[in-house]
Amino acid sequence: MKKGVVNPWEVKGDVDYRKLMEEFGISPLKELPDVFNKEILFRRKIVFAHRDIQKILEAAKNKKKFVVMTGLMPTGKFHIGHMTVIKQLVFWQSIGAKLYIAVADLEAYNTRGQSLEEGRKIAIEEYVSNYLALGLKEKNCEIYFQSQRSKDAKKANAFYRLQNLLARYVTFNEFKAVYGEITPGKMLSSLLQGSDMLHPQLPEFEGTCPVLVPVGIDQDPHLRLARDISKRIKNPKFTQLSSTYNIFAPGLKGGKMSASDPLSYVSPTDSEKEVENKIKKYAFSGGQATIAEHRKKGGNPDIDVSFQYLKMFFEPDDEKLQQIYSAYKSGELLTSELKEILIEKITNFLKKHQQEKQKAKKQVDKFILK
Repeated sequence: MKKGVVNPWEVKGDVDYRKLMEEFGISPLKELPDVFNKEILFRRKIVFAHRDIQKILEAAKNKKKFVVMTGLMPTGKFHIGHMTVIKQLVFWQSIGAKLYIAVADLEAYNTRGQSLEEGRKIAIEEYVSNYLALGLKEKNCEIYFQSQRSKDAKKANAFYRLQNLLARYVTFNEFKAVYGEITPGKMLSSLLQGSDMLHPQLPEFEGTCPVLVPVGIDQDPHLRLARDISKRIKNPKFTQLSSTYNIFAPGLKGGKMSASDPLSYVSPTDSEKEVENKIKKYAFSGGQATIAEHRKKGGNPDIDVSFQYLKMFFEPDDEKLQQIYSAYKSGELLTSELKEILIEKITNFLKKHQQEKQKAKKQVDKFILK
């Protein structure tokens, strides 16, 4: 087993979720209200853990104000792995959340050397238009760039002032303890992310209210630091951040999807032929070496990438998914047949998605810089 590396800037090797939960002090996600069963990511425990979710559930139940905040790194192509967070946002929005989405263009500039112009172009063309195509609504949604928070001077000033206030309440040793190797650029990015997560509670924005941040577990260091700092600030007074954690969608070849490796993911811009080629050639199989052996011993759907994609995104019917699981495990369903099922599902999804994306491109400006 390869030792895993999990931090906000890099994920590689095997990810031991149970060990990370213990290390980071987060809890398994247990019973949720019935409405959550509408979203398969909750129903199937793809979203598997939380910190302080109860205050969010209470706000939603009592129809009180609450915010769900996330960010996007505009440095590569949008792929199906990004859908794990966006599908959650669409769900939270449907039950009353105000959404804040930060485009981390300053973080991309500081930690990856990407220009602000390139970050803006990628964010709009690759990410925001796909988010809208997946169902994000204009009402109760703000998408902004870290480099330009708002056209409203009072809001913009409050956001950047908060970043500097946060700097007073943290030490270099704390940065080292949370992140390990740290550079000035990463320190600035971390403080800006803290401002991203906490600023919805400023009086210039929503005022004091619960804020949920849904993330992959690699982003938890940012959350822990922001929570620690916010406890020390007396004015303004912050409600502690809540968070949920989803498992990573596996890359086609195993491991985490990487936006820098086109053969590790399926993208909404892939053609029918590209999808078929990627799945047939690269999707990691849980099957046996030969058909005869597979018929005899069966496959392992729990490590098979095609089955995982069906489970996470493309087979909404639980009964059908269970039938596929059982047939593959028994050896009745071959790997090639499982891949064909997935190819058909993805192809149908992408046809509809690409149509929705064309419509969404005309709506992008309504969502940005309010």
